[in-house]
Amino acid sequence: MRVVVTGGAGFIGSHLVDALLACPANRVIVLDNFRRGSRANLQQHRDDTRLCLIEGDVRDAETLVRLLDQAEVVFHLAAQSNVLGAVSDPRYSLETNVVGTFNVLDAARRSGVRRVVFSSSREAYGEARDLPVCEDAPLLAKNTYGASKVAAEVYCRTFDTVFGLSTAVLRFANVYGPRDIDRVIPRWLALAEAGAPLEVFGGDQLIDFVPVDVAVAALLRAAETGTRGDAVNVASGRGTPIIALAEQILALSGSRSALRIVPPRDAEVRRFVADTTRMQHWLGIEPPAEPLRDLPALCRAREQIHV
Repeated sequence: MRVVVTGGAGFIGSHLVDALLACPANRVIVLDNFRRGSRANLQQHRDDTRLCLIEGDVRDAETLVRLLDQAEVVFHLAAQSNVLGAVSDPRYSLETNVVGTFNVLDAARRSGVRRVVFSSSREAYGEARDLPVCEDAPLLAKNTYGASKVAAEVYCRTFDTVFGLSTAVLRFANVYGPRDIDRVIPRWLALAEAGAPLEVFGGDQLIDFVPVDVAVAALLRAAETGTRGDAVNVASGRGTPIIALAEQILALSGSRSALRIVPPRDAEVRRFVADTTRMQHWLGIEPPAEPLRDLPALCRAREQIHV
């Protein structure tokens, strides 16, 4: 398969590239502007001639038309993917997440791409009234990041129904794993290692964590399944209290860091657990029995890095 991965040097994107290149027949083009992604995430493939790494931006429509020529599948992960970053710079969030998605879809339509798999977010739901949240729940985004994902989803659905472009939409819960940066688990691991306080914003959050390998499996399966138009939650279906996460990180790391409760941040969704029925039935993927199963390995990896 000839595949394009936008945002392929980022956290989830680089793990997806690993999986794609595990198949000898695949050729992969990665487009990334390296605002959050890193060349180091793909360093293990530096000698693989099947990978082409392009520095560029999904806001550049003409670049996308050239890259998508003869592509069969596009995995669109490029985004302003940080909630607070989207709040502080809403225009960049709009231009990247909405206009950039339009550009990807339009280039895919013009190039005859077979399938576009779009990475959306649980932030599209906002603060849901009932848990667990099924895909038919209202999309009441609470912040500019969520709003941009809702708008991008609408464009995916429109290009599918109006232009016949096959699209899949995956709404990711809180994905975690190696190479993640600037989110709660990597931040708290670094603070625990340094003996600095772990700040908990509010303290009543309930978060659905899912390992990155589950996210990758969902992306790969969504590229092949015939399901079109409807979104699919990719999650564990289990809620982890934020205080329990902090306590587990402190226990695993042996840190003496204090827990500090501070006022909540208005832009953040405080409680989310996904209904994973569609993930199981449509994609054939079972949620992990233990959402934080990979947390001990992340702690050990940090210890090894700093020996």
